[in-house]
Amino acid sequence: MSARPRPAWLPPPDGSRDLRVEDPTNLWVVHLAGRMLLPLALKARISANLVSVAGLAVGTGAALAYLGWRDPAFATLGFLLTIAWLVFDGLDGMVARATGTASALGRFLDGLCDHGVFLILYLALGASIDTPQAWITGTIAGLVHGVQANLFESERARYHRRVRGDPGGEAPPPSPNAVMRAYDRLAGSLDRLAGRFDRALAAAPDRRHFAAAYAGRAAPALKLLNLLNANARIIVLFAACLAGDPMLFWWWTLGPLTLVTAAGLVWHRRIEARLAADQGVPHSSCRT
Repeated sequence: MSARPRPAWLPPPDGSRDLRVEDPTNLWVVHLAGRMLLPLALKARISANLVSVAGLAVGTGAALAYLGWRDPAFATLGFLLTIAWLVFDGLDGMVARATGTASALGRFLDGLCDHGVFLILYLALGASIDTPQAWITGTIAGLVHGVQANLFESERARYHRRVRGDPGGEAPPPSPNAVMRAYDRLAGSLDRLAGRFDRALAAAPDRRHFAAAYAGRAAPALKLLNLLNANARIIVLFAACLAGDPMLFWWWTLGPLTLVTAAGLVWHRRIEARLAADQGVPHSSCRT
């Protein structure tokens, strides 16, 4: 008897994502579209890095469209192009995993293109408003956005690693590239606080059981942090433009999203602390 075909809406069984913390817009729109495009990309032998660069080009087109955000048609075009960028952003990882070409350089390039698209969007909005207040607010919001996004990605990566029962290992050697070193340093800024749980996971008699308990408790905190992802941001940006004031998007970043970041990180650390305490791992066991 032949195996029942895998539903198209499910992610590939590569362990890259956990549906419990997956953003619905990724599940039903972005990654679904990416999986539909994956066979074409593989057939054309398009590299993951080329997909990342193509995404940056599409994102640049979105920024150019948002220059005319006062016209709803241009704002809508910008929104649709940002959705296309998100599809490319997910597709590059799919191609890398399918071809076994994932690398530190590819991860950095993917992050650089992600941040690059928002940088260009911020510049386009600043140029379209062109007031001192807009430039100052946009610059501060952009810096805060970068920190929020980096912390979110590190929390998400940490969660998925642990769900697989992987407590992590020694940190890889520093990159010779100064920009990559800075990026990795920021992404790992919470490792010391999170290290207590990783040590507990490493010492657990049954890592799979302990990881499952962690996943069930930590999933709500990670779902809250999904508000920091690019999907939610482009929706708020589009809504702000339709409302006639793109600066509302920046104030959303500076205010509510900062509170979400703090709440999600504290919530996640408390869950880790309770589970580590149940395993009898003291605070002094944190990694340094």
